[in-house]
Amino acid sequence: MNDLLPDLCDHYEQDVRWLPLVLNDYGGKKIFYGEVVTLRCFEDNSLVRDIVSQDGTGKVLFIDGHASYNGALLGDQLALLAVKNGWQGIVINGTARDVGTLATLDLGVKALGTCPYKTVKRQTGDMNVTMTVAHTMIYPGDYLYADLNGILLSKQSLDLSVL
Repeated sequence: MNDLLPDLCDHYEQDVRWLPLVLNDYGGKKIFYGEVVTLRCFEDNSLVRDIVSQDGTGKVLFIDGHASYNGALLGDQLALLAVKNGWQGIVINGTARDVGTLATLDLGVKALGTCPYKTVKRQTGDMNVTMTVAHTMIYPGDYLYADLNGILLSKQSLDLSVL
């Protein structure tokens, strides 16, 4: 299957929310989905490390970096850690770096763009909070579905076997 979102929209139209945000695909996994873990941070990726160090089986990390291009919230080292701990994907309202390496990993990665600079490390940010990105509410515990068509969100896990 190369396209998941159109089929989800056709079958679950009333159950999904579209995230109207243009993001680039940088990870090696082009279709990914899972339960959302949220992080809001600004130009500081310290808490990203804390989160991807935990078991991420069946989960997607959604980072609201306030659309900043001043420092990458994800690079190869944190992405490798995420893969090691079973994360399905990472979505960033901000930037990533080491994208050549990210493209080789079994991890979905979507971000606004790239920045070769690392962030500062201040241990600041808010984990597991409700966020608004592109006029769309993102709740911890939502389910996120992503492919090259974009991102859909749902309050509950969707049965993909019906597609």
